[in-house]
Amino acid sequence: MIDAMNAVEAIADPEARAKAISEVLADQAERAKRWREDRRKVVLDLRAQQPPVSYRKIAAMLDVSLRTVQDIEAGYTGSGKNRPRKGQAEG
Repeated sequence: MIDAMNAVEAIADPEARAKAISEVLADQAERAKRWREDRRKVVLDLRAQQPPVSYRKIAAMLDVSLRTVQDIEAGYTGSGKNRPRKGQAEG
């Protein structure tokens, strides 16, 4: 994947490089949504096991923070700006 991104950056012709970047960016939003959904399903499946896999173990498996695993499970995305603050009711 990184090699593919490096290949786009290495395109010598500026117009061809800009076109390739546009194609990647256009695809990125939809693909990212699907990937977030796939990752959430994995987390939910692991948590549904008996006994449930711990947040800490899932975090290590996915190489993310414990809080990120909790956010994934709750369906939060992005920088946490849509996550309810402590003391606030959801909704």
